[in-house]
Amino acid sequence: MQVARIKLSGRDFNKLNDISGEIIGVAKKFGVVHRGPIPLPTRIMKVTTLKTPCGDGTGHGNATYDKWEMRIHKRLIEVQADDRALRQIMRVNIPQGLHVEIKLQG
Repeated sequence: MQVARIKLSGRDFNKLNDISGEIIGVAKKFGVVHRGPIPLPTRIMKVTTLKTPCGDGTGHGNATYDKWEMRIHKRLIEVQADDRALRQIMRVNIPQGLHVEIKLQG
């Protein structure tokens, strides 16, 4: 039987955990075999910029910097590909800012 791999990614890990809980709830309701949510490595993107436009810094010989970072959290859920369960999973309301990717393997 085929397996659906559902990959969730987004900046807010609380939303990720809520949506993965809903998907697991649907899988349990229909009695299909599931695995997860499996936490995948978090991608951390860092940007460092000078605060002053001239590049001289504060005037005391040392430059001051702003440091920004954005974290992308990921979860993986594997669900046995039952037609009714997958239709119900597709109806789960996904909040803005989350990315969902579903692949069928098998």
